[in-house]
Amino acid sequence: MKTFSVAVLPGDGIGPEVIAQAVRVLEAVGERFAIRFEFAELPVGAAGVAAANDPLPPATRDVVIQSDAVLLGAVGDPRLDTAPRALRPETGLLALRKLLGVFANLRPVAVHPALSNCSPLKADRLQGVDLLVVRELTGGLYYGEPRGRKEMRAINTLTYTAPEIQRVARVAFEAARGRRGLVTSVDKANVLEVSQLWRETVTQLAGDYPDVRLEHCYVDTAAMRLVTDPASLDVVLTENMFGDILSDEAAVLAGSLGLLPSASLGSGPGLFEPVHGSAPPLAGRGVANPIGAIATAAMLLRQGLNLPDAADAVDDAIAAALYAGARTQDLARPGEVSIGTTEMGTRIVDLVLAEALEGLS
Repeated sequence: MKTFSVAVLPGDGIGPEVIAQAVRVLEAVGERFAIRFEFAELPVGAAGVAAANDPLPPATRDVVIQSDAVLLGAVGDPRLDTAPRALRPETGLLALRKLLGVFANLRPVAVHPALSNCSPLKADRLQGVDLLVVRELTGGLYYGEPRGRKEMRAINTLTYTAPEIQRVARVAFEAARGRRGLVTSVDKANVLEVSQLWRETVTQLAGDYPDVRLEHCYVDTAAMRLVTDPASLDVVLTENMFGDILSDEAAVLAGSLGLLPSASLGSGPGLFEPVHGSAPPLAGRGVANPIGAIATAAMLLRQGLNLPDAADAVDDAIAAALYAGARTQDLARPGEVSIGTTEMGTRIVDLVLAEALEGLS
């Protein structure tokens, strides 16, 4: 029996509720495919501050770096919005990414046929939408120095080196080879010197991938294309802040931020987290959509542990539950019955454990 260690960091807000369902699904995968998962649950974010006065406590650091993969919920708590930067939940998240060396964030966005009515875009705009945002994760404005604020003046530094750009661009080109063979590199090269370096570096690297077509796109045009012609996009490659904004915008295509997973990959254990935030108003109510977290578990199986058959079983179970009409409150139309976080998890668990899933493509 294969054994894998998974560090589970439930985080804040709705994080513990949705991650609990993702763990249940992983346990079902273990039962179906004879895989043993060793889970270690650890605090991060506001939970880390509460437990150890540190958004990324030393004990959490020690365990995650030794794990085969890390499953992360959301971080964020409005009660810490005015805390010193060292104690803010987001500081723990940035430190976690840096600790693991995860420099490429993969955020797939596809429109499920059963949910085409959930997007505010017209159905004809959603046909054929299946894109992947590859976001650089450990550079740019979020990490640049110097940074800080003094009275009425604040500063952040945007900086990238050619090697940082090359390594994330390779991830995008390799991904495009297994998809439709198109990379759209997003920058602001008409204004920013950093973007000029980005464009030059990506263009040069494209010579190593003659089977992949490269196009360049300014970030404002990319934002417009996401809602006017999203099916024209395959792999979207961009820097940290642009990727953060564009991938959240892309959630409108799928119909809900609660549906979207992500994988952050680098030289060490992968970091897997749903795209949505901690959503404090929903916390503790049992209504949050766990599909993003469960789909994240599928990415953990596929990209983190190289278990494609197990990952397919989870993705198929999610699709089957949606085809059967299972809807949390963010997906339900007026008059439709919605189910809670745990019930959605139960339906997907039951489908994972089924011997076969028929009629799905």
